[in-house]
This record gives sequence, structure tokens and C-alpha cells, in this order.
Amino acid sequence: MKALVMLALVFAAATSAEAKGCLTGALAGGVAGHYVHHTVTGAIAGCYMGHHIAHQKRQQSQQPQITPAQEPGGGAGRSY
Repeated sequence: MKALVMLALVFAAATSAEAKGCLTGALAGGVAGHYVHHTVTGAIAGCYMGHHIAHQKRQQSQQPQITPAQEPGGGAGRSY
């Protein structure tokens, strides 16, 4: 019964775009929570953290990479 509730909460919280982070986190959180007898709470927290980490990675991959030549001053070194 607990497993069904956990799965229902995980799938209800995850949309298609963010499902990978949530499901991965929920799996890890559910396993960790199981060892301290809080499986559902661990799965919910894991889903939240998995989504948060996936969102951070997505934002980092969308930021342009700055090379030394693109830095202010042309990357010619620092003037002290």
C-alpha cells in the first residue's frame, strides 16, 4: 500500500519535462528513507531534490561559456 501511495505521489509531482530528475531522486530518496522507516517522505524529498538538481544542470548548460579571449580586456593578462 505504501508503495502505491509513493508511486502515485511521484507520478503526480512529475511532469514530462522534469520527470527524469524527479523519478531518479525519488528512487534514491525512497531507498534511503526505507532504511530509516520513512520511505514515502524520502521519496518526496528525493523527487524535490532531483528536480532541483536537474534544473540547475539545465541552467548551467544554457549559459554561454566565456573563453579567456572573450573576457574584458581581451584576455591579454591582468593589469595590476
